[in-house]
Amino acid sequence: MSAPEVERLARAALSRLLEPGTLKHLRVVDQLGAQVVCEALLAEREIDGLRTDVAERLAGIDPARELEDAARKGVRFVVPGDDEWPAGLEDLAAAEPVQERGGVPVGLWVRGPLRLDEIARSVAMVGSRSATTYGTAIARELAGEAARAGQVVVSGAAFGVDQAAHRGAIAAEGRSVAVLACGADRVYPEAHRDLVEHLAREHAVVSETPPAGAPTRLRFLSRNRLIAALTRGTVVVEAAARSGALNTANWAGRLNRVLMGVPGPVTSAPSQGVHALIRVGAATLVTTGAEVLELLGEAGEHLAEPPRGRTRPRDRLSVRQQQVLDAVPVRRDAGADSIARASGIGLIEVSTALHALLRQGMVEQSEFGWRLAAHAHT
Repeated sequence: MSAPEVERLARAALSRLLEPGTLKHLRVVDQLGAQVVCEALLAEREIDGLRTDVAERLAGIDPARELEDAARKGVRFVVPGDDEWPAGLEDLAAAEPVQERGGVPVGLWVRGPLRLDEIARSVAMVGSRSATTYGTAIARELAGEAARAGQVVVSGAAFGVDQAAHRGAIAAEGRSVAVLACGADRVYPEAHRDLVEHLAREHAVVSETPPAGAPTRLRFLSRNRLIAALTRGTVVVEAAARSGALNTANWAGRLNRVLMGVPGPVTSAPSQGVHALIRVGAATLVTTGAEVLELLGEAGEHLAEPPRGRTRPRDRLSVRQQQVLDAVPVRRDAGADSIARASGIGLIEVSTALHALLRQGMVEQSEFGWRLAAHAHT
């Protein structure tokens, strides 16, 4: 199933005309349909306060040619009504705006073989562009484990945490999607050309901005809502107090997605924003890929083992056996009666415990009495 061609053409025209994430305009399109909005604008009629002085610009757009030019660049235009349209984006219709950005996009420009309806099991991984060695290592590790479990790793192809997350998923032979603030046919930052081109060949590069569109500050803010909406949860790895990654985290919360935060050293400025999310209960603390998968999975799926220290031989002993063992000397032999007095346990029970400890190799016996075995000192 695909959207009617007339609707696709109208949305392609509006994608070129409207700034991504302009809430008022997108709500009108969502309520009335792109074709109705385009016809009204061309007829210079007023629709719910939407200015009609754009009619001349709209008349100069050739949406059919836009789609043909995009197709030559390997870019397709996915719109509501297409099988490929991600259902999660519809949640944006009811979400409150963030910094005056919001709304369901009129369409998404996609470059790459990975279909958007195949990323229902996905996790966003975002964080500081100036990430520390710790941050990039953690992002690679978490992304790799999530990708190996079948999760699509979504990020923004920026420096720092973003690129580490993409590379972690690729290294794990998993799937990854880059959501850009510029056109899907462009690369930003230029230093990540090899990464973005690889994603475009093997996975997917997505943008709300039409082809050839330049990245702007507001488009980055608009892009962040898509990263949150496309995924089941967002992991924030290193974000300073004013980090752009916190904008994505804000969207994840408003869309009722799972929000996770990786802690850093308490003295680390790049982790202040993450710590604030965890402190107020907005984000759940995660430290391993298993913990991320547990939060993203269905009930009972990917249950993470609680962390615990190494099991020692002493851990297998009963409380009374441990009490007797603590009374056995290390460097000299002692009789059972001496051990009984030191442990405060009766002689018969001490004798029974000592022979049980002997069978387990925890104590040694000689003609002079009992002493602790060498490996039982810890």
